[in-house]
Amino acid sequence: MMELSYAPSPRLIDPLARVQAALAGRYTIERELGRGGMATVYLAQDRKHHRPVAIKVLKPELAAALGPERFLREIDTAARLTHPHILPLHDSGEAAGLLYYVMPYVEGETLRDRLEREGQLPLEEAVRITREVASALSYAHSHDVVHRDIKPENILLSGGEAVVADFGIARAITAAARGQLTETGIAIGTPGYMSPEQGAASARVDERSDIYSLGCVLYEMLAGEPPFTGPSAESIVRQHLAAAPPRVSAMRAAVPPAIEEAIVRALAKTPADRFATAADFVEALAAPAQRVRDTGRRTSRLAAGAGLAATLLAAAAGLFVLSRPHGTPALAGPTGQSIAVLPFVNVSGAPQEEYLSDGISEELIDALSKLPQLQVVARPSSFAFKGKNEDVRQIAQALQVATVLGGSVRRAANRLRVTAQLTDARNGYNLWSETYDREMGD
Repeated sequence: MMELSYAPSPRLIDPLARVQAALAGRYTIERELGRGGMATVYLAQDRKHHRPVAIKVLKPELAAALGPERFLREIDTAARLTHPHILPLHDSGEAAGLLYYVMPYVEGETLRDRLEREGQLPLEEAVRITREVASALSYAHSHDVVHRDIKPENILLSGGEAVVADFGIARAITAAARGQLTETGIAIGTPGYMSPEQGAASARVDERSDIYSLGCVLYEMLAGEPPFTGPSAESIVRQHLAAAPPRVSAMRAAVPPAIEEAIVRALAKTPADRFATAADFVEALAAPAQRVRDTGRRTSRLAAGAGLAATLLAAAAGLFVLSRPHGTPALAGPTGQSIAVLPFVNVSGAPQEEYLSDGISEELIDALSKLPQLQVVARPSSFAFKGKNEDVRQIAQALQVATVLGGSVRRAANRLRVTAQLTDARNGYNLWSETYDREMGD
């Protein structure tokens, strides 16, 4: 009697085990680092050069659509890119039906990790990251390489600098027949950062598409969310095609007008209305970036006053809340010892001083967050009420806190005045107030 044996389908084999077996001669696969819509990335050791590497393995359906010859030909072009802000490619190949490419393993985090943790980035840092990514794009574009998938997940932050990853896979994917990729359900680009021409499946996607995507990233770094959001990929793409995003200054008043105008131009629906090159985008950000640095220096000069004021007020307010027994009416209920710092109002009469009132509010949140046993509402939640004339009790109910700290900031010449009020969320009564005055040099 003949015995029949059946080889398991490659799709049924554990993916990690399959990769380990396919690359065993050159790389030691340690663990999976993450996965996306197009590939899975693994941490591995390069056995020949004794160094840690990150290996991206394309999904089987994508590998089938590309084919090894086209994949290796297209990724070879991207592998020749050498730039301080581009993550290089060490190796690429095909093994046991798998298509893969190898990059350095970078210690640090992605911009997505940073945004998920902090929500919004400081103005100067957001502009710096944008300029570094634009520098990488400018170099790649000069070599006829368009990334096509610029997003926070593909921007690595390491050693204080931004590095762009995945030039290879973006170029290789675009080289594949669009019909094949559509049938596999794999989109070219990421909906939140996809240019209108990508969303419309235009045959012409050039460097201006990358500029649009980078504009989306800068918008998110400043506003705390992408220019367009929605319940589905289709709804987001439709907005990229036809809708105007909210002005970033409506979500963050301290954004300089010149930076906002640069974002508006980068996000133009028609490619011809955008910056012609990434270098032009960098140039548009250069002058306002200098003003942002000047603002940073002014903030440093104010640190002895404004920063100290915030710290002292936070200590006083925090200790007041924590010193009250849980059973007191002001702190009764499920909210416990909790506080929200509302954006302090700039009453200086000068819009350019908005950075100061926002900065003091942020300092207060940071200082209060360091007090043990005190629950402090995060900045994005409390700043959502900036400029809204709502009853403090309704705000407290929405934020689920027992107390609310608000106030105003006035700067006239060399004199700074910060006024703060701590309010009982239950009845709206003032629990505590303080005014801080200081003469300051500029």
